[in-house]
Amino acid sequence: MPFLITSRTNPRLKQLRAALDGLTRLSEGYIGIEGEHLLEEALRSGLEVKSVFLREDRVLPASLILPPTLEVISVAKDAFVSATESPQGVAALVIPPRHSPEALLRGKPLIVVTEALQDPGNLGTLIRTAEAFGATGLVTLSGTVSPWNQKALRASAGSALRLPIVAGDTATIDLLRRNGVRILAAVPADGIPATKAGLVEPCAILLGNEGAGLSASMLGLADERITIPTPGPTESLNAAVAGSILLYEAARQRAGEQ
Repeated sequence: MPFLITSRTNPRLKQLRAALDGLTRLSEGYIGIEGEHLLEEALRSGLEVKSVFLREDRVLPASLILPPTLEVISVAKDAFVSATESPQGVAALVIPPRHSPEALLRGKPLIVVTEALQDPGNLGTLIRTAEAFGATGLVTLSGTVSPWNQKALRASAGSALRLPIVAGDTATIDLLRRNGVRILAAVPADGIPATKAGLVEPCAILLGNEGAGLSASMLGLADERITIPTPGPTESLNAAVAGSILLYEAARQRAGEQ
């Protein structure tokens, strides 16, 4: 029988709050997830779930089967903590997946690299699209929002729990290049049209900040620059939209090689 927590100052709820806020140091290294869907995805992905917090008025659906040894903690309605405007009454502490840069190199690498991508919705969308179109992983460079941000997690629809994601730097880019991965910088104009860029071969697509794009130093690391032709008057595309189009184009080209 789950024990009931009635105070927001309870240490376990403080730990959950820190995890939901992305403060892994204060949460003892755990990340927080909210909602039945992400809990189900975490379990399905084989991640280690430490504890489930269930608001006292919530009942999990019969289809969501928890391991019998998993700790379930009941929380009073007025004590439940959440990072969303519409709390679902279900949260959990999870050990985050950890991947080495080498994990990105499996098969025929198709990697997304984000520099200073600050909008969590954009990052989550990119992660979800990357998994959908067969990318082998994603690298977050300095300034990019954490993939464990609650908005990013929700936007990824669980893909962030499965797709290899690595926090990297220029050394990571060098590692990819040494392993035969071409570095392609996405730019608004004056690059090779995406349809003519060889995306069949192992490649990493660099995507920059929503407003400023890629930094000069990152552009300098690229082997080539690629552009999505846009006949309309819009100067540039949303980072998540641009990344999604390029990932689709890569998947299309690779499907034609089969």
